[in-house]
Amino acid sequence: MTSSSLESILMPQEPESHLALVRRARRMNRTLATAFPHVYCELDFTDPLELSVATILSAQCTDVRVNQVTPALFARYRTAADYAGANRAELEEYIRSTGFYRNKATSIMGLGQALVDRFDGEVPRTMKELVTLPGFGRKTANVILGNAFDVPGITVDTHFSRLVHRWEWTELQDPVKIEHAVGELIPRAEWTLLSHRVIFHGRRVCHARKPACGVCVLAKDCPSFGAGPIDPVEAAELVKGPERDHLLEIAPPPPRRRRVQAGAGR
Repeated sequence: MTSSSLESILMPQEPESHLALVRRARRMNRTLATAFPHVYCELDFTDPLELSVATILSAQCTDVRVNQVTPALFARYRTAADYAGANRAELEEYIRSTGFYRNKATSIMGLGQALVDRFDGEVPRTMKELVTLPGFGRKTANVILGNAFDVPGITVDTHFSRLVHRWEWTELQDPVKIEHAVGELIPRAEWTLLSHRVIFHGRRVCHARKPACGVCVLAKDCPSFGAGPIDPVEAAELVKGPERDHLLEIAPPPPRRRRVQAGAGR
C-alpha cells in the first residue's frame, strides 16, 4: 500500500454535501421501491371516515389489532352523525382492546360532531382543515390526504423517524421539522409512497432494537450499517412480513466494513 492510499484511509472523511445527501436519499428511495413494489396503508378502510377513525385507533396500537376491531365498529357506526351520537359506553366497548380507549372514544365522538357541525358530515380534503379536527395532527392528516385523497404527504411515525435518523437524512427531532426536511430531499409526487416504503422497511427489516443489517438492501448507503447483526444468516432470522422471501432473495452481500461517513467519497 502506498503512503497516499494509506493517508486516504486514515484522513477524516469530509461531511456529506447537501447535493450528495439528496442523491443518496433518492437512490435509497429507488432501492426501497424495488424491495417493496406494492406498498399501501396497512389499516383496512373503504372511505375517508373509516380511515380517520382507524388512524385515531392506531395510536399506541398495532395496525393488526386495529384491523381486528374495525369490521364490527364500522358496521355499527357508518356516518359521522353515528359517531357524534354514539353511546359512549358502547363505543368504548367496541374499541377497548386498542388501548387508551376512553381518550380515543372522546376523539372519535368529537371528530363525528366536528364533521357534522362544520363539514356537512364529510372528511375535508385540506391539511388546514384536517388539523382542526379532534384527534388529528399533521401525521394523521397526512395519512388521510395521501391514502384517501391521493394528495402527497409524508407521515412521520415512530418507524419513519427512527429510520431517517439512522440514515442521517436529518438530525431534527420535531416531527413537523422532519417532515419538511425529508420533503426537501424527495420529489413531492413520491411523498406518500416514500412514507409507506420507509414504514414497511422499519416494520420488516430495520427494527428498533435489532435491525437486520446483514440482509438489508440499503446497507451500502446506510451510515448506521452494523447497528444490528451483519452476518447474513443471523440477520435473515430477523426479517418479518409477507415480503420476507423476496427481501432475502434480493439482499446484496453486506459491505466489508461499516461506513464511516455518509456520502464519503462522493
